[in-house]
Amino acid sequence: MKKKTIQIMIGIFVILICVISVGPFLWVLLSSFRGNADILSSASIFNGHFSFKNYFTAFKLAPIAQFYKNSVIVTVMSTLICLTVMSMASYVIARFQFRGRKFLRLMFSMALLIPGSALLLPVYNTVKTIGLLDTIPGLILVYSGFGLTTSLFILSSYFMTIPRELEESAYIDGAGFFRTFATIIMPLVKPALATAGVLQFIEARNEFQFALTLTTGNDSRTLPVALYYFKSAYATDYGAMFAATILIILPTIVIYFLMQEQVVSGMTAGAVKG
Repeated sequence: MKKKTIQIMIGIFVILICVISVGPFLWVLLSSFRGNADILSSASIFNGHFSFKNYFTAFKLAPIAQFYKNSVIVTVMSTLICLTVMSMASYVIARFQFRGRKFLRLMFSMALLIPGSALLLPVYNTVKTIGLLDTIPGLILVYSGFGLTTSLFILSSYFMTIPRELEESAYIDGAGFFRTFATIIMPLVKPALATAGVLQFIEARNEFQFALTLTTGNDSRTLPVALYYFKSAYATDYGAMFAATILIILPTIVIYFLMQEQVVSGMTAGAVKG
């Protein structure tokens, strides 16, 4: 009886978490098909006239197509750079003993404690000094830097779970360091790469503060900034804003669902070492 009661309580808790998590998304999704009058009224979200007008309006009010292109370039390039650099750095930190190894890892840990808003002015001045202000390469550089810390901990923790005997066997067979790393080790860390890649992709795609501050023109701005175009000093087109929100977050949701098994595997692998 006690066990059954606990199962019921766990089920109720899970349902509440699902409602809290999915509820706002469903509300935004349904509101994206309704007019402002219906959205602002107290009527049920299932009442009123449903149409795709808000989605057409969203493309008219903001250059979403251009922002989509910019976001794809920024997210893909920053993710590739972050994974390429940190896969090598994490392997060295996890496998080799050298002076300053613990201190280096400590510095990366401390970087996680610094809020992004505290870095806004230094990053702005740095990007401006090197001539990358209001450019896509500037955003790629900034997002790649911000993703280094998280990628380091995910990848280095996973590298530590791989038996050293695999590398020793490869060395005995005549394989060099780089060949062993590329052909033996890297295929084994695909779950960790997927985890770090998805987290970096989501962070780069959804980041707003630096995207707004470091860019001024449509040629370099990304999707989160597009929501600013639907709000004026006197009115806000909520229907078009919600439609743009769905267009922005939908690709991220799809990618996460497609790779959720790899993400969970990579996140939990570092908890068991052996």
